[in-house]
Amino acid sequence: MNRRVLVIDDDRDHAESIVDILTMRGHQVEAAFSGEAGVKLFREEDFDIVFMDVKLPGMNGVETFFEFKKIRPDARVMMMTGYSVEELISQAIANGALGVLRKPFAIGDLLRVLDEVKPRGLILVADDDPDFAESLQPILAEHGYSVEVASTGQEALEKATQAGVNCLILDLSMPLLTGVEVYLKLKELGKSIPTIFVTGFPGEKTAALTGPRPVDRGILMKPFDPQDLIHAIAAATAGSPPAAHG
Repeated sequence: MNRRVLVIDDDRDHAESIVDILTMRGHQVEAAFSGEAGVKLFREEDFDIVFMDVKLPGMNGVETFFEFKKIRPDARVMMMTGYSVEELISQAIANGALGVLRKPFAIGDLLRVLDEVKPRGLILVADDDPDFAESLQPILAEHGYSVEVASTGQEALEKATQAGVNCLILDLSMPLLTGVEVYLKLKELGKSIPTIFVTGFPGEKTAALTGPRPVDRGILMKPFDPQDLIHAIAAATAGSPPAAHG
């Protein structure tokens, strides 16, 4: 499976050699030569994995990694170093970095890390508008997610109770069961699945947030920027509720 990869290293020759190696193997690769430039790219695009040098001019690799986690909590970063910087490496790994590649490393080690980058999980999209549900599938697939679709609240409930669903995208208004009813029934069943609600109606949003059994999740207003959805999924699956948009 091809990956979107970001390489950050102030050693341009080393960075460009990694870019060449991975590009020849079909991956989409971009390079940055400072932490600040890496943050700019990471904010603008989504990457499956980042290979980042620990020692960078200005913002070091660990500081850059912390910025990535603020942008996308599920950021996947493999540190690289040719120096003894154990304290910095320990800080990065303690906060979720995948590990460290010691320079000079073999091409096989680099490729092994890419092979071990797993898909980000299964998203269940529940919406009675088939066009909307289908429009989300390529966006989510591009960012490494597998997608299931449900067209009614009852179908969503049945699929969500099966193993393997990592996140729910629930339309507030669906036939048979509303999105809120699905969410509450899952809670009653002891199924705690990260959930993002969507709606095209401001009144539904207000009712869901202020009703007798208010939801404790953010709500995205249709139409929304796809990046808002990707960020909301990352935040929800990292354990924090997504912020409301719109």
